[in-house]
Amino acid sequence: MKQVAVIGCGAAGMMAAISAAMSGAAVTIFEKNEKPGKKIYITGKGRCNVTNACDISEYFDKIPHGSKFLYSALYGYDNTQVMRLFEENGCKLKTERGDRVFPVSDHSSDIISTLVRILKKLKVDIRYQDEVRWIQVSEDGHVKGIVSEDSGISEFDSVIVCTGGLSYPSTGSTGDGLKFAKELGHKVTKTTPSLVPFEVAQKWCTELQGLALKNVAIKLEQIPASGPGKKKKYVYDGFGEMLFTHFGVSGPLILTSSCYYEEADKKGEKYSYVIHLDLKPALTEEQLDKRIQREFENAKNKQFKNSLNALFPSKMIPIMVELSGIDPEKQVNAITRGERLEFVSLIKNIKMDVTGLRGFPEAIITRGGVATSDINPSTMESKKIKGLYFAGEVIDVDAQTGGFNLQIAWSTGHLAGESAADVDNDSVR
Repeated sequence: MKQVAVIGCGAAGMMAAISAAMSGAAVTIFEKNEKPGKKIYITGKGRCNVTNACDISEYFDKIPHGSKFLYSALYGYDNTQVMRLFEENGCKLKTERGDRVFPVSDHSSDIISTLVRILKKLKVDIRYQDEVRWIQVSEDGHVKGIVSEDSGISEFDSVIVCTGGLSYPSTGSTGDGLKFAKELGHKVTKTTPSLVPFEVAQKWCTELQGLALKNVAIKLEQIPASGPGKKKKYVYDGFGEMLFTHFGVSGPLILTSSCYYEEADKKGEKYSYVIHLDLKPALTEEQLDKRIQREFENAKNKQFKNSLNALFPSKMIPIMVELSGIDPEKQVNAITRGERLEFVSLIKNIKMDVTGLRGFPEAIITRGGVATSDINPSTMESKKIKGLYFAGEVIDVDAQTGGFNLQIAWSTGHLAGESAADVDNDSVR
């Protein structure tokens, strides 16, 4: 019976252990925390967006980095198989807007307890508060075992690294797996926060702190350093919800757009970014102008600052008045056509200058990690060390919000576990 060690008891780690155990291996999980699934517990605001129920072929458009590498993993163990695993083990699921899948209970703890129950059933040995210090490798480049704080030296045929990245370090994601990979000669790409809020230059954003906007659209414009042949371009556009904060902007739209934020080009020249916010994306400028004309007609004897209640949330009205440049005391019937049309353009294109990303403590995932060029996509095995596997966020792959990143963890974990056990088995049942 093959002896398999899994480092990390998060989503990828638990799935890797389940897959390896179902494939006939004796599995031991080493977890430095006192309990499993600390990051799962806080995902989806404590509800756990388990996966996304869209067709698996649609996933690849939601994965900005590493989509081709994930082909075998995602098709080998897809979202329907993940949902079946939980349902058949007593955790009922539901599908919400955007095909997001959650436990019916709305409690992420039910996802964790289901996984732990399966692990116990499979007699997987989970060693909590036992931090792995390094991975032992033989002279001929094959895994020998690991050295951990509590257990000391332990021999294993295979080791699966599922330690996560650097996001939410309070959950234990402190880059251990990246360190192991580097020590063993793997390339680790630059790590940055992703699915993370933006900081912006405009001070008026902070005045709107706490205001959530629904059914708005944004475009994220990338502006290269000046030079011949360099052009601005939109790297993301989307529709949905956003939130103003004390530092800038957040919410689903903003977090997703951050996937497309690159600090610099390949030559190291910095990009700058502008967010273009459309408050009324369902209307063309012509349609919006007609709407505003109707509002102005109904309020023709009012001051401009008192005529906008039907157009914007009350908290936003003073800001829109300020940005418009129209005298707030001006009678609506005195507003010129030119002023009105400029106001229409403002509503359709409010600009915010991005000054940077928030840090890893607020990032949902990590961009960067163990280079996919050093991992066999058909097995998740290292191309440098036999018997060493990687799964989950430790790998240089990442996706948009909506359950896609957890599906990557489930799929890569399953493939790594199955491969580490060295038994051909299509799926965990």
